[in-house]
Amino acid sequence: MNDFSEKFLSSHINSDAMSEHAETEEQPMFPFQANSLRGSNLSGVRAHNERLILSLVRKTGTITKAQISRETGLSAQTASVITRKLITEGLLTEQQPIRGKVGQPSKPMALAGDGAFFIGLKIGRRSLDLVLVDFLGNLRAQRRSLHSYPTPDRVIAFLKAELSDLVSVLPARLQAHVSGFGIAMPFQLWNWMPPEEAPPDEMAAWRHRDIAGEIEALTKLPVFVRNDATAACEAELVFGKADQPRDFLYLYFGYFIGGGLVLDGRLFTGRTGNAAGVGPMPVVGPDGRMQRLMSLASLSVLERMLREAGISAEAMWTEPDDWNFPDHVVSQWIDASAQAIASATLSASTVLELDAVFVDGWIPATVRARITDQSANALTKMDLAGIAPPVFLEGTIGSNARALGAAATALSYRYLIDQSALFT
Repeated sequence: MNDFSEKFLSSHINSDAMSEHAETEEQPMFPFQANSLRGSNLSGVRAHNERLILSLVRKTGTITKAQISRETGLSAQTASVITRKLITEGLLTEQQPIRGKVGQPSKPMALAGDGAFFIGLKIGRRSLDLVLVDFLGNLRAQRRSLHSYPTPDRVIAFLKAELSDLVSVLPARLQAHVSGFGIAMPFQLWNWMPPEEAPPDEMAAWRHRDIAGEIEALTKLPVFVRNDATAACEAELVFGKADQPRDFLYLYFGYFIGGGLVLDGRLFTGRTGNAAGVGPMPVVGPDGRMQRLMSLASLSVLERMLREAGISAEAMWTEPDDWNFPDHVVSQWIDASAQAIASATLSASTVLELDAVFVDGWIPATVRARITDQSANALTKMDLAGIAPPVFLEGTIGSNARALGAAATALSYRYLIDQSALFT
């Protein structure tokens, strides 16, 4: 056992509990669950009204008990009892009183950043990213490992090497507040790496390995899994701006482009959890023939273009926020990507009445802005008869969206209700 685990156990579990645990099973590397989280009321699914209030506070930023009662339909007494409980548990914090003309001053409440923490793991085709996120969505710590292709063994080795150190940035009193672990990864990962880039026999290990189960056994935390682009969309939904559109398509530029879908304020994952996986969507290519969106608008395409020009593409994966590639290559890729995205948006808009299309990814903000603007411009030049075109917006999370989305998935499962419930 490493030093961190020993310190954690000695400060959070009494000696009798430690002895009993040692007799029944091997000590976990990362044993937050040994302390039953933070009380019996936090184990399992939270009561609907508590989730409702936490979701409402997250949406509004700050809110008074009277506003909670009006917005939720709960009685003033019920709202007061629940908010007091959430304050006691450290999930809500009281702000400075607001003094009105008559009556007692009201105390608005906000989410407590230290109330709960979540770990997010992005399993990507070129890197692993591990993040620690607080209850407000702030990034507290991050670790990254680059690779040529991902394998389950590499993931587990990475966690064993980095996880304890990641959480050690928190004071000992807060380490027991780590409440969940989210994973963002491409589904059917073995199908998405060319044989020349990843040995098929090694990638086939993903078919039979239960990576979520292995991580849950390792950490003793509840583990939740999302498709990587869907997770990025959830990060935008949970941690993004409060004034979001109700219905939007979200596009994320990774090794392959992927997507997520929000309908009526709710993340729509579909029957298999892979809804809005836009990569295979047919679009019109530069030569007028139909191609897959991911064959035109993915970082793998830009990587290939750079290599063909004799330029190393390594910085694409190590410095996602600061590229220094020749503009003529990047511009050519942006032009093709924007045209393909506009074509995909046109097709999606014939089925869904979208308010907006968000564009984000493992790309610099300047590149994101150019793709967003050029996609919007390309759409205006298409035949829009009978279609109410959506607006194009830049995503607000950036390159860490998938890892942060993994953490947001764990947060949502434990503490939030469907965002659509806040509008009804």
